[in-house]
Amino acid sequence: MSRSTFEAMSLDDLWNLHERVVSILEKRLNHERQKREHQLKELGRKFGGAPSEIRERRPYPQVEQKFCNPSYPTQTWSGRGKQPRWVKTLIAGGASLEDLRIDSAKFVQDWLKRAGR
Repeated sequence: MSRSTFEAMSLDDLWNLHERVVSILEKRLNHERQKREHQLKELGRKFGGAPSEIRERRPYPQVEQKFCNPSYPTQTWSGRGKQPRWVKTLIAGGASLEDLRIDSAKFVQDWLKRAGR
């Protein structure tokens, strides 16, 4: 159909055409989805099980924070992974990791002093 044919159609006819197109698209998309799911199941059987049988990663326990920025105590680091920028900056300025280590009792006292309590 050409553009002029659509422009000549009434609003009701255009709306009916739209509904038919949407209906056909839904049917085709559902058929495609079912076909792809079937292919995935076949591949799963062929290469080691269905997706529901794949184990999830085990949950890791929460890691305690071991280091904190003395200037901003809310900036903490567990000591795992890459060093945060603030750690690199302080070490470059002459501090050691031991200077940044959190001693829980001292940390709380210093925080209370800063908070004025």
